[in-house]
Amino acid sequence: MPDVRNLLALVLLSISTAAGAADAIFDEMFQDHAVLQRDRSVPVWGIAQPNEQVVVTFRGQQTSVQSDAKGEWRVQLPATPAGGPYELAVRTASGAEQKLNDILVGDVWVCSGQSNMEMQVRSSLNAYGEIQRASNDSIRLLTISRTTSATPEHTFATPVRWQAVTPESIADFSAVCFYFARELQKHVDVPMGLIHASWGGSKIEPWMSVEALRAAGGYEKNLNILELRGSQPKAAIKEWSRVWESWWATKNAGQQPWLGKSEGVWARAPHELSHWEGWGVTPLAQFNGMVWLRANVELTAKQAKQAATLGLGWVDDVDMTWLNGKAIGSTAGPDTERNYSIDKGLLRTGVNTIVVNALDLWGPGGMYGPSESRALKLQDGTVIPLDGRWEYTIVPISIGQPPRAPWDSTAGLSVIGNAMIAPLGHYRARGVLWYQGESNWDEPQRYQGLLAAWMKDWRARFGEDAAFLIVQLANFGPAPSEPTESGWAGVRESQRLAVANDKNAGLAVAIDLGDRYDIHPANKQQVGYRLARAARHVVYGESITPSGPVPVKAERSGDEVVISFEDVDDGLVTYSSDRAIGFELCGNGLNSCRYAGARVEGNTVRVSGAKATDERVRFCWADSPVCNLYDGAALPAGPFEMDIGY
Repeated sequence: MPDVRNLLALVLLSISTAAGAADAIFDEMFQDHAVLQRDRSVPVWGIAQPNEQVVVTFRGQQTSVQSDAKGEWRVQLPATPAGGPYELAVRTASGAEQKLNDILVGDVWVCSGQSNMEMQVRSSLNAYGEIQRASNDSIRLLTISRTTSATPEHTFATPVRWQAVTPESIADFSAVCFYFARELQKHVDVPMGLIHASWGGSKIEPWMSVEALRAAGGYEKNLNILELRGSQPKAAIKEWSRVWESWWATKNAGQQPWLGKSEGVWARAPHELSHWEGWGVTPLAQFNGMVWLRANVELTAKQAKQAATLGLGWVDDVDMTWLNGKAIGSTAGPDTERNYSIDKGLLRTGVNTIVVNALDLWGPGGMYGPSESRALKLQDGTVIPLDGRWEYTIVPISIGQPPRAPWDSTAGLSVIGNAMIAPLGHYRARGVLWYQGESNWDEPQRYQGLLAAWMKDWRARFGEDAAFLIVQLANFGPAPSEPTESGWAGVRESQRLAVANDKNAGLAVAIDLGDRYDIHPANKQQVGYRLARAARHVVYGESITPSGPVPVKAERSGDEVVISFEDVDDGLVTYSSDRAIGFELCGNGLNSCRYAGARVEGNTVRVSGAKATDERVRFCWADSPVCNLYDGAALPAGPFEMDIGY
């Protein structure tokens, strides 16, 4: 594929040169209004004719290089202080030339993650006022459209564009990313380049390279299937079906619904399918989970000899689809129409059974869309409608969620990074902002290692000195009335520890910024403020507390546990009480925690009622805890779990 792109680029280059027009010699990341990283040697690259001399000019200095046999070239621009606007130009020995204008030099930030990073300025607090006041030529924006690939790409699927902040450009841009840069620029007066690449609902694994995932361990089988997907997609779905069916067998011994057998209780679905919440079936009214659907189609011998296409319309969110017991497709995403090709020999004379396992992760679920989108389309043009044929059975929630295909858009392996990050090449950046983790709540014990591996992976791309600023998950869900185990709390702890173990990383605590009724809290201004504060400390060396009070040790003192904090600005304070709430003392194992009273004493908190069997202390450990411990800078102490020392 890369060779095809290079050939196309050379064809376009020769046409452009012959016409006397400007040539696209620079890579697409380098265009008018771009921002280059200051105070660092910056790589610049592109495509010219094979094996020809290329001269790049910037700020009066020339750098030359010879392109390789594919026409690819790359130079290193010398470190440059903040400033601009400048012209960046390239000229080749064959006479091709390209000039870029309005280039700024400042600090470049990559903003990534899932939906809370993706959330637009237009959806944040005071959106109208924020948009109307947004005009700043020294903050430049570039958004990468959502797409995936089984293998690393060299170009973006949708063209990217650098543009200055205006009311028109900022409305659909990442709110967290913009508010961070706006706040930071009050203290660091340099141009800011913001590269936004995020995807709602995405886990961390789709953002990591294959090499990083192999190094992390535990993904080898699925990575091999993903590799097969790039060259032999039908073989890949066959291998994946073995993984999926094996998982089902461990949960439901002896059952094979994909064969179309009448196992369990099946009911008739509505004639025209739509989201199952609207079927008028009580168990499905607010159901998030799996539902099996099946339909039978009777074919003549002539029809059965043909190849065909199976259309399912749209499935919210994930489907695994079989025809006559053979897997033919699996796709994720409610906005992707399902059309699966059927090779000759798979259809049979008589009854053919289509079976779909539909997994709903959030909100509406099931197959939907126009009735005509669900049909079996034979090679001779015959169209056999499927609506009116469907039966369904609900899978108990206790079964859990099935494994997700390695090419799954939001829960697969490397596929987002391959398409949205790999084309960035080695574009130099000052750092990365990361708001993600909600989708990894079910494996919090793995998340710390994955986060560390991801940071190492992206530093290899954006620069070994790139800083990472992590938003710790905000509160969401019902407030607890008793101690509970929490995957969200586990992810927060993994985030805290990963940052603590990285000398060039910072944490923005957001435990008080969430909305228990909305997973997308609107106060993105305060998230941006806290990220900027962390950057001022971690990146720019300001002597300010970066993220609020941080626990450093917990020691037993009689029947109390004394927790010492650092990074406390103007003392510890408790809001709405003379006691600190949300502390728990825990023994060994799960469900061994109990709430404990606590009081502030200087920069320590003394937790009372300790028993000899207590081994750990936790703070604000729930999906949506109520916490009231802050410092004088109005920054909250973040959730944590610590062993009790002596």
